[in-house]
Amino acid sequence: MLQGAGVVDADSHVDETDATWEYMTEAESRFKPTSIDPGKAVVPGDRRPHQFWLVDGRLGLRRWRDDERTGTTKATRELFDVKARVRHMDELGVDIQVIYPTYLLAVPTDRPELELALYRSYNRWLADRTAESNGRLRWVVVPPLRSMDKALEELKFGKEHGACGVFKRAFECNGKPVSDPYFFPLYEEAMRLDLPICIHTGGENLSSSAAAGRGDAPFTVRPQIGCFPILAMRGIPEKFPTLRFGVIEAMASWVPHVIADLKAKNAHSGVLKFYAEHPINLQEDFLRANRFYVTCQTSDDVPYLLKFGAEDSLMIGTDYTHDDQSGVIGALRYIERLGVEGEIPMAAAKKILIDNPRKFYGL
Repeated sequence: MLQGAGVVDADSHVDETDATWEYMTEAESRFKPTSIDPGKAVVPGDRRPHQFWLVDGRLGLRRWRDDERTGTTKATRELFDVKARVRHMDELGVDIQVIYPTYLLAVPTDRPELELALYRSYNRWLADRTAESNGRLRWVVVPPLRSMDKALEELKFGKEHGACGVFKRAFECNGKPVSDPYFFPLYEEAMRLDLPICIHTGGENLSSSAAAGRGDAPFTVRPQIGCFPILAMRGIPEKFPTLRFGVIEAMASWVPHVIADLKAKNAHSGVLKFYAEHPINLQEDFLRANRFYVTCQTSDDVPYLLKFGAEDSLMIGTDYTHDDQSGVIGALRYIERLGVEGEIPMAAAKKILIDNPRKFYGL
């Protein structure tokens, strides 16, 4: 059995708490998010009461959790009890969890000074909490990209304090795509520090209310899907020859479509020849050749994905703490079961659970 033999949960989370913002400087203390509990349901389609973070006059959802649905506890979700979380990892057969934020998945502000205060405090809080885990809990650093010099400093801090990746959205800093030269200093420093770029969530949502405009959100196409094609077309993997890119928590069923679409454009219309700044390898090793990695989910047809050269690029996570369609506490056991039952080669299951995430995150 593979469980516990170096298995990596490639996508877990932490729920920010009031303690997250205690690392702000005295000058930054005016920026601390305020927790608001309206005492009633205010999110369309959800009758449960929610709390909110109030930041810069904007409300951001402070997630409501159900222990039974998530399979976690408040102490493990908010890292009040690091030892309890590690014990739970042992029960799940997980050696290492890689932690992403929750509230900070969305952009809380477009003010550089506020962004810096929030992200820097989050990074220091998480560095302190995960230090108790003896390397079992790793995390992705959240860089304040509206202050690029400070963002590069955060990467150095993260590398020195257990971070194994750099959080990135598909579009940010006023809608810039991942291929925009604005981000090249980030990529250069990430490559120097051997930290991968972890593209988790799509873009910026600076609505004045967390409850506004959410009705269609679950049914929109995720912008992360377009990241690999644009990175390849703009020759970003060649510009940064050892940098790894990953699309996290956007499923993986779109990978065959992306490869087939690029092949069709290249063969029949010359679109790629006109727009691409560098020849694109469209053979079976498209993902591997560009150092692209992607997390799959239990709803993906994993045996089918392996036919598209994804064996060396697939990873999987539990989405630990979250209870949406991506949150499956037994996701890693699902992949192992596919191997045990012969749905996929056991060697492929080992790569998805152990080898690929360790290569991607540099573990």
